[in-house]
Amino acid sequence: MGTTSELERTAREMLADGRGLLAADESTGTITKRFDAHGIESTEENRRRYRELLFTTGGIEHDLGGIILYDETVRQSTSEGTPMVSLLGQRGIVPGIKVDKGAKDLAGFPGEKVTEGLDGLRERFGEYRELGLRFAKWRTVTDVDDERPTPTGIHVNAHVQARYAALAQEAGLVPIVEPESIMDGDHGIDRSAEVTEAVLQAVFDQLLRQRVALEGVVLKTNMVVSGYAGSDQAGPDEVAERTLQVLHRVVPPAVPGIVFLSGGQDDAQATANLDAIQRAGAQPWIVSFSYARALQGQAMATWGGNEDDVEAAQRVFRHRTRMTGLANRGQWTPEAEQEHTAGV
Repeated sequence: MGTTSELERTAREMLADGRGLLAADESTGTITKRFDAHGIESTEENRRRYRELLFTTGGIEHDLGGIILYDETVRQSTSEGTPMVSLLGQRGIVPGIKVDKGAKDLAGFPGEKVTEGLDGLRERFGEYRELGLRFAKWRTVTDVDDERPTPTGIHVNAHVQARYAALAQEAGLVPIVEPESIMDGDHGIDRSAEVTEAVLQAVFDQLLRQRVALEGVVLKTNMVVSGYAGSDQAGPDEVAERTLQVLHRVVPPAVPGIVFLSGGQDDAQATANLDAIQRAGAQPWIVSFSYARALQGQAMATWGGNEDDVEAAQRVFRHRTRMTGLANRGQWTPEAEQEHTAGV
């Protein structure tokens, strides 16, 4: 078992110097859907080629301190034979692993989900530690409307998050707890704040009850935004204010870091909102990002499975990580975006 101080050092290392995380942990089913949208055949080799494209892009270590991997990727190597996990370590990027088995219907509660995957997790953690992984991630999902979530739905997923986190720390891995409130509805920002606060409060209550060391935990959460289908969309300054208000109410200062997921935000929204949050000033925790589509979307479209387009896709990916890095330091502007875009 890793000591609390060791876990905290790892958490701070992967978020040091204004860096954030790349979520490259899409399951085979999820990445297949994204490949299909771009006419890319989802074979194991194509998935390996795509992840290698991302991980070998020059300069990303200046803005990415950690990358979340999928089990398949952990067991793959580059075209030159270097294991993916070793490649990241050589670049000063901390490798991690998604360990949950996905959200399933919560019996008795129509429209709500519970994340599964605790069975055998202790043994899997032992293997992942031997393979060189240093942190893990577990995602739960909470749909938001006038009726959901129910108190039971919130409680069940919070309990699962804490069980996972305790097992991760036992194995010496930093647990990223990701209780995502899904913002796909037409609800306003008040409802988003209400649900996000309730979900996070339940998670931290369970973490404490189950003796998880908060100093060795990273929270991955949604920003408090208006429901994406709503007509009244909050701007970056309001998103920043409401998000930080919720976090100050429920996240203990013992937690070393908070990273935001991009969710359904497009590249521009995710960048502008992160920048507004960082411009609000220093917080009790390191505040950063853990983006998937907001970093990868344009690169995947540019690559399209074609070897001739690898370099172009890497330029697009580096541009996106650079812009997100600027936002994470509160230094992004639309003008900087346009200037750098012109050079891609």
